[in-house]
Amino acid sequence: MHIRTTAAAFLAVMFAVPVLAQDAAAVKYDRQKAYAYLEETRAKFLKSVEGLSEAQWRFKAGPDRWSIAEVAEHIGLSESLILGMIENQVLKAPAKKPGEGITDEKLIAGVTDRSQKAQAPEVLKPVNKWPTREALVTDFIAARAKTMEWVKTTNEDLRAHAAPHPAFGPLDAHQWILLLAGHSARHTAQIEEVKTSAGYPK
Repeated sequence: MHIRTTAAAFLAVMFAVPVLAQDAAAVKYDRQKAYAYLEETRAKFLKSVEGLSEAQWRFKAGPDRWSIAEVAEHIGLSESLILGMIENQVLKAPAKKPGEGITDEKLIAGVTDRSQKAQAPEVLKPVNKWPTREALVTDFIAARAKTMEWVKTTNEDLRAHAAPHPAFGPLDAHQWILLLAGHSARHTAQIEEVKTSAGYPK
């Protein structure tokens, strides 16, 4: 009996090790993927606003269109707000139900699809918070660095908590990070669209 019990325990441990290793590998992959996407989208946004004149920064293609300054402010406002929401709300929520939600790939594709328009919530609408491009860029760099450091160092299980998004349904915490990065990619594309508008200052 003792031998049989010992053998069963040994087998349980042997089979548990690959699962644990697989989970660790999955977590590492998730973190690397999120970190790289944050890094990529940061670089593209900063390049999109680099060297702009004041006229280019403030130019509006129409009375109901955002200027590059306003789009950039929207990106800047979103950065800290979304990370704060992840920390204070998403990580306190339960996990998604089996089969619920969308894949990471579909989420990124959906967020960055500029053919689908969305209305920004009041809290994320530009109000000229930053007086200059330089001030906004400085604060964005600091906020994105904080997000990236958090992704790299948090001990939270980002797949074990989820909260609903109005357009994409339940997203786990890892997906909320991807959404944050994808959101800046979406609006970086909007900045590039402004530059192609008729009347854009040269």
